[in-house]
Amino acid sequence: MPRLDPASLPDPRNAHIQVWVGDRLLPREQASVSVFDSAVQGGDAVWEGLRVYDGGVFRLSAHLERLAASARALAFERIPPREEIVAALAATLRANGMRDGAHVRLTLSRGPKLTSGMSPRWNTSGCTLIVLAEWKPPVSGSGVTGRGLRLITAATRRNAPQCLASSIHHANLLNNILARIEAEQAGADDAIMLDVEGFVAETNSMNLFLVRGGTLVTPTADHCLPGITRAAVLDLARRAGLPAEERRTTIEEIRGADEVFCTGTMGELAPVVEIDGRRIGPPASGAEHVAGPVTRRLQVAFAQLVADEREALP
Repeated sequence: MPRLDPASLPDPRNAHIQVWVGDRLLPREQASVSVFDSAVQGGDAVWEGLRVYDGGVFRLSAHLERLAASARALAFERIPPREEIVAALAATLRANGMRDGAHVRLTLSRGPKLTSGMSPRWNTSGCTLIVLAEWKPPVSGSGVTGRGLRLITAATRRNAPQCLASSIHHANLLNNILARIEAEQAGADDAIMLDVEGFVAETNSMNLFLVRGGTLVTPTADHCLPGITRAAVLDLARRAGLPAEERRTTIEEIRGADEVFCTGTMGELAPVVEIDGRRIGPPASGAEHVAGPVTRRLQVAFAQLVADEREALP
């Protein structure tokens, strides 16, 4: 393997991280799975994104419950118990000296196969657990310009639940990747994906919210992942007495909104300033005005929620 140049990475510290694979920690250059692993054979895996705050993980229990539910939905066998996953996570963060400012990609594949092929009957060794922790700050609305996220509407449609339910947090992300390619080719940060009927689903990597007339609106979770940050924002809005709706939403309504922001573990609450070349909200006079007043209010409330609900690791 060619020697990795730390300067080529978004954060040079990630050149020397330790990664948990299977049942042990390995240096980055040795961290790999078998070519027979189901993740390689068919994207047959589930995953969660976790964010580390001051030695804890925000809503860790909810993430682990969703991971297990996704694995059960795909009929995985010999799923590692919660205690085993938490121990591997804690060991990985300790080995890397990570207590804050880190993002974790937690992956569970169906495991290695005895021979290549689709059938799970060739998976006889149980699941493969991967804990990949990197130094990585939230998107936080910076985008490529530092002035908020710029989105485009993708031609690629979101998977329909009758084909592959978005509620299963699976690792076969080709549907999303195709939309992301469209975004990058257009010089945008992310792509809004519509469902097969033409309603807004989510972006290729985050849930979407709009604010119009003081009301917060987010698409129903029929064609999008019901995100953990999404659920937290809806709860925060209701606690604050802010009207909040989950309903079908059109791209025209999103483009004409007073404010738009995305949510997710990677981005927290990330304000959107442009969709398909159209400015969202009033013209910004500086970076401090990227987020609208409702978005800013929810960002502050979310920061407090993180402080209150981060779960400590052993």
